[in-house]
Amino acid sequence: MIEQIYTKRLYLRKMKMSDAHSLFTIWSDPEVTKFMNITNFTHEEQAKEMIALFDQLAAERKAIRFTMIKKESNEIIGSCGFNSFDVDNASAEIGYDLAKAYWGNGYAQEGISALIDYAFTTLNLNSIEAKIEPGNVNSIKVVEKLNFTFKGTFQEYDESKESFNDLNIYTLLKK
Repeated sequence: MIEQIYTKRLYLRKMKMSDAHSLFTIWSDPEVTKFMNITNFTHEEQAKEMIALFDQLAAERKAIRFTMIKKESNEIIGSCGFNSFDVDNASAEIGYDLAKAYWGNGYAQEGISALIDYAFTTLNLNSIEAKIEPGNVNSIKVVEKLNFTFKGTFQEYDESKESFNDLNIYTLLKK
């Protein structure tokens, strides 16, 4: 698997342990983690554990996560990647997060667009899926701008933060 992707304003590279401090800052913000399946982090060690988990999943070819770096300032502004791969069905689930200071500037869309291209051209996937809580309006806007199709809402599909949450399912096909 590729370890770096470039866009007009971003550099996506496979997460490294040296990213822990910056990612901790992002993942400790309750507004950023509100719709994630994690609670906001309280110790930098949690970010290191998350990076180690993604590293293990990448080694097993089960997932890959990239750190999103703003080219202009070399600042880490979020992460994105494939939360899981379904090799038998040539599909993957996409996920992303972005520091609040960068919301609304098209960075999520730019990073995900690069991942889509990578998925369809390099990984030869047929479909990409996004699972988004119905209240996460900003994330829904991102996938809609990228031409994902709404497939439906799975009620109480995902247990997160001690409750079951509905998830909207969106898909994008290669064709």
